[in-house]
Amino acid sequence: MTAGRHVLKGRTAVVTGAARGVGAAVAGELAARGARVALLGLEEEALAAVAATLPTETLYRHVDVTDDAAMAEAAEEVRRLLGDASVVVANAGVAEGGPFVDSDPVTWRRVIEVNLVGSAVTARSFLPQLLDTRGYYLQVASLASIGAAPLMSAYCASKAGVESFAHSLRAELDPRGVGVGTAYLNWTDTEMIRDADQHPVLRELRAHLPPPARKVHSARYVAEALVTAVERRSPTVYAPRWMRGVQAVRAVLPGLIVRYARQELTRSEFSPTGLLGPGGRAAERQT
Repeated sequence: MTAGRHVLKGRTAVVTGAARGVGAAVAGELAARGARVALLGLEEEALAAVAATLPTETLYRHVDVTDDAAMAEAAEEVRRLLGDASVVVANAGVAEGGPFVDSDPVTWRRVIEVNLVGSAVTARSFLPQLLDTRGYYLQVASLASIGAAPLMSAYCASKAGVESFAHSLRAELDPRGVGVGTAYLNWTDTEMIRDADQHPVLRELRAHLPPPARKVHSARYVAEALVTAVERRSPTVYAPRWMRGVQAVRAVLPGLIVRYARQELTRSEFSPTGLLGPGGRAAERQT
C-alpha cells in the first residue's frame, strides 16, 4: 500500500470500537474512499446500523478485543469474507474518571484491558494479514499519552501504554514492510465525552484546561485526519494539529500539572464516574 489517490479502493480495512463515535466515523471515511470495512465491537445492533450506511462491502461482528480466541476467529472471518486486511485501526477504548484512591479495582483494570491489552490482541490477531499485504496499523492514542492528567489514572496509563506499544511495534515491523502509526486525539464529540461532561470530576478537569485543549472536535474532522494518515502511512497524526507542538514540551508537563492540581483540585471532592458512555457500559457487561 503506497500513498496516493484512491489507494484504499478495493482494500480491506478493520476498525475496532466501530459501533459509534470515532470508530464509526473512521469506518465511514474508509468506505467513502473505497475500502471494504470490517466493523468490530461489543454493540451488535449499533454495528449493524453503521454497516447499513456504508457504500462498500462490509461485515460486522460482536467481539471483545480482549478475547484472544474470539479476535483470532474474527480475523479469520475477515480474511475469508473480505480478503486480507491492508489496514487495521485499533480504536476500541473506554474511560473512567475519579480519584484513584476511591476507584473500583475491576473498573480500573477494565480500562487497561480494553485500551492497552485489547490493542495488543488486535495487533496479534491481524499482523499475519498485514505482513502479507505489507499493510498499515494505526493505533489510536490520546493527548493523555503525552501528558497524564489527574483523576484519570487508568485512562492515562492505558494511553501512555499504547503509545509505547506502537513505537515498539513500528521499530519491529518497518523492516518487514508494515507501517505503524500513532493517532493523538483530544476531546472529540462522542457519546463517551458527552457522558463525561455530566460528571463534576471530568467537567471540572476540562474547564481548567487551556482554551485550545478544552475544545471539542467533531468525529468527522478526526476521522478525515486519521484516514488521510492511513493513506499516507504516516508514523503520527494529530487531531487537532496543534498537539504536535506539545511533544516538544512534554518533559515539563508533569510539574505543570502538579502545580495546576495543587491550585485547582483541592477545592472540591470528586466521586468515581464508572465506565463512560454506551460503549463503556457495553464493556462493563463483559466483565
